[in-house]
Amino acid sequence: MSESITKARHRAARRPSTPLTELACAASEQMGTVGRRTAVVAASSGLMVSMIAVPSHAADRDAAPALAAVDTAALAASARAVLNTSPVVASPAEAVFTVDAPTVTAEKPAPPPVVRTRAASRTAERAAATEVASNPIPQSVSGNAVLEIAARYVGVPYVSGGASPDGFDCSGFTSYVYAQLGISLPRTSSAQRNAGTVVSRADAQPGDLVWSPGHVGIYAGGNQMIDAPRPGKTVQFRSIWQSNPTFIRIG
Repeated sequence: MSESITKARHRAARRPSTPLTELACAASEQMGTVGRRTAVVAASSGLMVSMIAVPSHAADRDAAPALAAVDTAALAASARAVLNTSPVVASPAEAVFTVDAPTVTAEKPAPPPVVRTRAASRTAERAAATEVASNPIPQSVSGNAVLEIAARYVGVPYVSGGASPDGFDCSGFTSYVYAQLGISLPRTSSAQRNAGTVVSRADAQPGDLVWSPGHVGIYAGGNQMIDAPRPGKTVQFRSIWQSNPTFIRIG
């Protein structure tokens, strides 16, 4: 009599079942027949268009539904209002755009005023006094109206273009002196050359003009003249320095 040994069988352990695994299983079973479905929601118009994709092998069993037409007339009223009120901007092909740029000009700044210190002023005064002392007023001035007026301005500095006691140039000085006597002279030295009668040196008298190209003064007798020499100098009596001056009598 044989013995039969039957081994006990144990049920294999199963994966624990949860609602999530049951949902995944159901979805996998229906994937073959249902296919892939997607939904596109158009939020602005309030319409939903569904598209269904069906596998080719299931074409005989399931007929794909027709796509729904989109009714543009059913757009939301707010969307139509925005479209209707949007501005239309157009530009002609030949339009030219220009930019008006302001004209910028550079101006040369005025030179700073010359400020003379007390020391500089005193130095200039001492130099003028020394110059006048070294060229004393000649005796011929006494009784001569022209020279008496001219002698009042001894020490006035030379100023280019000057024609007043604030400063003289050569022709500005002579024209100013004669103007005090009511006699009008041309303003420039070249024009004063023809303002009177030319006399010889031997016949020249104090008060006549002493002229040379580019310069003019007043004859003071002997070998003396009074004039506004040049920049850096002052009105003074000094020796006639021209080698061959022209003497001109006014009036």
